[in-house]
Formats: sequence, structure tokens, C-alpha cells
Amino acid sequence: MTTFQELSLSNATLKALISMGFEEATPIQEQTIPEALKGRDIIGQAQTGTGKTAAFGIPMVENIEAGSKDIQGIVITPTRELAVQVAEELNRIGQYKGIHTLPIYGGQDIQWQIKALRRNPQIIVGTPGRLVDHMMRRKTITLKNIRTVVLDEADEMLDMGFIEDIEGILETTPKARQTLLFSATMPVPIQKLARRFMKDPLTIGIKTKTMTVENTEQIYFELVEKQKFEVLCRLLDLQLPERAIVFVRTKRRVDELAGALNERGFAAEGIHGDLIQNKRDRVIRAFKEGTTEVMVATDVAARGLDISDVSHVYNFDIPQDPDNYVHRIGRTGRAGKSGMAVTFVSPRELNLLRLVEQVTRQSIRRMPIPSAAEAVEGKQKVIAESLLSAAAGDVSKYRGLAQNLLDNNDSVTLLSAALKMLTREKEEAASVELTEERPSRVRRERKPEGRKDKGYGPKDRKSYGGKRRY
Repeated sequence: MTTFQELSLSNATLKALISMGFEEATPIQEQTIPEALKGRDIIGQAQTGTGKTAAFGIPMVENIEAGSKDIQGIVITPTRELAVQVAEELNRIGQYKGIHTLPIYGGQDIQWQIKALRRNPQIIVGTPGRLVDHMMRRKTITLKNIRTVVLDEADEMLDMGFIEDIEGILETTPKARQTLLFSATMPVPIQKLARRFMKDPLTIGIKTKTMTVENTEQIYFELVEKQKFEVLCRLLDLQLPERAIVFVRTKRRVDELAGALNERGFAAEGIHGDLIQNKRDRVIRAFKEGTTEVMVATDVAARGLDISDVSHVYNFDIPQDPDNYVHRIGRTGRAGKSGMAVTFVSPRELNLLRLVEQVTRQSIRRMPIPSAAEAVEGKQKVIAESLLSAAAGDVSKYRGLAQNLLDNNDSVTLLSAALKMLTREKEEAASVELTEERPSRVRRERKPEGRKDKGYGPKDRKSYGGKRRY
């Protein structure tokens, strides 16, 4: 897979992509971006969920003059929901270059849109009907300086009867423009549209992977950012995975989360693209041997890992690309064994979850967030089972000490103390409220003896307190 650093992008765009958690290009991005940067017209036959918004958005942002007050790029979409979604992503891609994108769609107050247009956005994302209204009737949008036109989900716009509006919009744009057309299917009217308005287009076809993991239970928890760390710790205590991989979006997040888990008492290691080979080999070996229980990783770092017996996969950050979701959960449920895939989803990311379900044709079951008491109870049950299992073996060399203790102490009290030591339970952990929790308050309580603080100070703790977004 190609990383974005290999695509000759500007530093401003690369910075934006890193902040968005993008590390490697999807197949449609890998094939589209280099050609689009050259100014080539492109027909992309790709379904929703393949990363096509960034495929056309990155070159569009790269080719736009930041200081200009002219509209230089336009994206035509079939629905208002898609217009808003595309505009949000383009604003994130262009945030450090100073490129502003404005969504325009029916149902939104027209006067508000006119006022927003006076702030001179460089890119417009709109539905055909409302764009025609602004262009033809109100004269509030002019496309005479357009450099790039994108037709997103062209077949959907055809089905909705927008083909004449699209033709009218394209006729008002400069002939020297670049045209990028994306469509899941290529019916005859779309082919005719391409022949009429595009110049020697390059056709790129991408097929979406389908889900084949049958032995993996898939669940999700709806929660806000600042709840993630505490819920992850509770699940690790409750589910006690033999081997777990926790996927996050960025390298920095890998380091911070792995350190936080260690301070909380879990044997965790992080792996990402910046690790030297010796360190990477050591982390993988420790995970395979069971010395490390939890591996925190980015999608890039996890590529090519040959690790069996992963019982749980946790999507701490839901992937932007459904194909990455397939790759992630494919790490568990192998060789006929059962596995579990857990995904954390914020309310704003529910559309990504629905997209994953649509593309993979799998239903992901929502689960209630476990309470602290449930996590402790679950761990106590496992510890009790471990004690019973140990009692079934040879314990003869401990009988003398046990008898001496029982001569002077109550048996129930002694057993309770043993369970407490094994569980390493802290009263404070059981009383934590998720809505106010900062993981650092409890992490220091369970820092393993002899472990030095790695500088996970107040600045870094904001990452898990909800004040910093990745």
C-alpha cells in the first residue's frame, strides 16, 4: 500500500491528513490522486466506502489557489446528506492550506447560503437543484473560474432525474476545466455524459472487499471520546482476552494509549510505522509469546502481521475505510476459533458504522456500556475459577503454611484477602463515573512496581479527557 508521503503532496495537506488519521492510501486514492494531480480527467467506478471523497478531494485542494476569492472547485452530489459529509471532509483536508468549502443544498435557508457565499469559499459542494437556483435564477454563484468539477455518485443523480441540471451546470464551466466522475455503475446516459463533457478520461475501477469472517462476534458501543479509555479498561477486565489488538488512527495515539494501559496495570505494547525493525520484532515476539497481552497498533503497522490466537480486536477509533475494518477484524476468529470485534463509535460517527455494515453486508450489534461494578464482578469470577483450577492440582507444599494461617484466622477472611490480592481491586476504580473520568486518576494507582513514568503528564492526558481530538 502507498503512503500519502509518497504521493508528492504539499506539507499543508500532509499535515491535515495526519491530523485526520490517514496514513496509507486506499486503492482508489492510490490510483486516482497521482493522475488527478496532473490535471487528467478521470472516471472512477467505485462504491461508497472506498475512500473516493479523499481521492478527488486531495488533488482538488492541491490544485486550488488558497488566496483567491473565486470559486475554483465544485462537487455535485445527489443528496444533502452527502453534500454535508463531503464538505466536512474537504474542509478537513484543506484546513492548513486555508481552503474553505461550503455545502449548498435544498431545505437550508437560502439567505443564509447567500451570506455564506459572500465569504468567498474556494469550493462549493451542492445538490443539482439548489446549485441551478443560485446560478441561473439568483446569480449568486458563478463558475467562470472553475478549475475542477466532480460528479459524485453520478448514477444516483441519474436515477433521481438530475441529468439535465448537471448538463446545464457543466455547460457554464470553462472548457479547460478538469472533470472527475465517480459512479458505482456506468449506465448508458452516464457514458454519454462522460463522452460529451470529459477529455480523454482515464477509467479506474475498484471493487470493495466483502466480509468473510464467520466466527467473529461483532459488537459496538456508542460513547463519547472521553469515555473510550475507561470503557476499554473495563472491557479488558471483564472479557480478559488472551491476546487483544487495539486499533487507533495515529502513531502518537499508539504511544499514548499503550503507555496509559501499562500505567493502568495491563501488559501493553505499541506498534506503528516509526518503530525500528529490532523494536518491531521484539514487540511482535512478546505478543506471540504471551508476554504482552495487548498490542496497540495503526492499520499500517498491522499490515502483514502473522499472529494467530488473537481473541479480541478493539477498534478504539472506527476506521474511515470499511476495507480497513475488514482487515482489522480478520485478525481474530481464525482457524475455526471464535473471536470478538469491538468498535467504539461516537454519535457523530454512526454514519461510518452504517457504511461499514452496508459495504460488508454485516450487522453489528449495539451493546450497553458495562459498569465498573460489572467489570470487577467479571474479573472476580475468573479469579475464583483460577483458584478452583489451581486447587485441583498439586498444592501439597503450601498446606503447612495454609494450616498455620487457618489456626489463627477465619478461613473466609483469608480467602477474601487472597481474592483481593489477585484481583488488584481499588475502591477508587469502582467509583469512577465515566462522564467525568480522567484515566490518569486511576492509572497511577495500578502502575506496576518498578515501572518508570514515561512522561504521560497533564498535556498528554488531554488526549483521553476529551479536550483533544485526533
